[in-house]
Amino acid sequence: MTIREGLGVWILPQPVAEQVWVAIPKFGRTIPFGYRIDADEPDWLQPIQTELEALEKAKKFINQYSSRQVAAWLTKLTGRTISHVGLLKRIKNEQSHKRKSTTYSKLADRYEKALKQAKAYDERLGNNKSNYFDGTRYSRIKDSFTNNEDGSSSTATSGDTERNLSS
Repeated sequence: MTIREGLGVWILPQPVAEQVWVAIPKFGRTIPFGYRIDADEPDWLQPIQTELEALEKAKKFINQYSSRQVAAWLTKLTGRTISHVGLLKRIKNEQSHKRKSTTYSKLADRYEKALKQAKAYDERLGNNKSNYFDGTRYSRIKDSFTNNEDGSSSTATSGDTERNLSS
């Protein structure tokens, strides 16, 4: 009697959800790689999906190949020129923006948690006098952390929080 081993279970790769690219406002004279000027609104830039997807692939190649080789590959693939310096600058700026966004989100979460703890402490003390939590300043800060219509929590940017705290 021969023992027949099964082939096992094969898990096929699942399709990745398509990334959604959004229009961005035009700030300067230079049009970033992956975007074009909107025909209807010249102050907005519309994404070019093929270029942005190629740029995402190029980010993965930048650790394996030189920036000049990756920029040449990107130019050949998309038909739109990008220099190796422009490519590195774009990648560096995106990383910087991502770090800033993460930091601001964490700060907003800390502010929200601190406000809740301070309010709970104040209620525990039983202060019946008019206090900070009855004022408009607290209301504005609290409103910056309210839920959106779809139920998702939204946090204010640090600039909004700083403006609320300074008033």
